[in-house]
Amino acid sequence: MTTYKKLAVLNRYYRITKFYGFLKDTAIKGGLVIVLFVAILLALEYFFLDFNSLLNSLVESFSAGSIFGVFLISETVLGLLPPELFIAWSSKSATPWLFLFIIASLSYIGGVIAYFVGKQLNQIPSIRNHIENKIATHINNLRKWGGFFVLIGAMLPLPHSMVSLACGLIKYDLKNYLAWAIFRYLRFGLYALVIFQVF
Repeated sequence: MTTYKKLAVLNRYYRITKFYGFLKDTAIKGGLVIVLFVAILLALEYFFLDFNSLLNSLVESFSAGSIFGVFLISETVLGLLPPELFIAWSSKSATPWLFLFIIASLSYIGGVIAYFVGKQLNQIPSIRNHIENKIATHINNLRKWGGFFVLIGAMLPLPHSMVSLACGLIKYDLKNYLAWAIFRYLRFGLYALVIFQVF
């Protein structure tokens, strides 16, 4: 089969499984989330808070290690805190791009930990069934689209740890997961280009 035919078949498969619609919806939601996040921060900054002072006080009050620890836990356990807050925090450090690289690495590592947690939970049937029911949509999408779904989880505001957990639960190939999840670094870099300008 020629490369053109392979791409045509792949394109048809993605249309049938509604990948393009999902990608469009996720990109729109992701864009809206970013715009809303920045708008809320700017509104809060303008009317109520001085975020620059708040971020500076975080830098002064807490050690970088403690902030990194909180972020790693958040990125491992369902992405409880938005990474954008930590990107804004890193902008106030003496070496913002180094701190950004560290939090991007911690996000990647948190995803890998979630992957292995999912793999271990797969061995406990009652927990596996409960979690599979809770994240059934992510598991179905992962089975349909494989690495592209991991890429979406790495780049857009889908919870990266949930996608990683789903990868572990269904025993998605670790090498493929690691390769696709590397796009997490790109996401942090792109978001930083915007957030560093604001803060």
